[in-house]
Amino acid sequence: MSLHQSRKHLTQHEVERLILAASQGANPERDCCFIWMCFIHGCRVSEICSWRLSDIDVVGRSIYVQRLKNGFSTTHPIYEREMVKLNRWLEARKQYENADSDWLFLSRKGQKLSRQRIYQFMRQYGLEAGLNIKPHPHMLRHACGFALADRGIDTRLIQDYLGHRNIQHTVIYTASNERRFKEIW
Repeated sequence: MSLHQSRKHLTQHEVERLILAASQGANPERDCCFIWMCFIHGCRVSEICSWRLSDIDVVGRSIYVQRLKNGFSTTHPIYEREMVKLNRWLEARKQYENADSDWLFLSRKGQKLSRQRIYQFMRQYGLEAGLNIKPHPHMLRHACGFALADRGIDTRLIQDYLGHRNIQHTVIYTASNERRFKEIW
């Protein structure tokens, strides 16, 4: 099987396969939570690496998403399936060095999880999941946009959700969605 890189996003099914591979990894709670939250919230890797425990309201089930690149920052709900993964990670996180740190995602050494480490584990999980594409974290952001478009979510709502200031950055998800043509005839 040859790996190609023409596609710039993962499908939701591929995200699920990555999570399954991550569940067998050395840091399953952290990595499963990271991949799922990055996908669900359409985060850039730098955005999710900068999440702090103080950005999360566990009781209110919400998280503040600080967008970069002059994006529109907002608060997102934390959904049930995500809450399960987050609670598992928060429990496992207590055993990590520097667990009193405010960074949400920690390395085994208790530091803020690095971009390099994320790229490494994404690549590794992609191989273990048997994906025919080399996954990297930004593909999770695009996967979110395409998954929302596939669900029929309005382009303006996707724009706000992903923090795009310019609608032209959002229409790539809806313009290429074949489902919008399904009921034409």
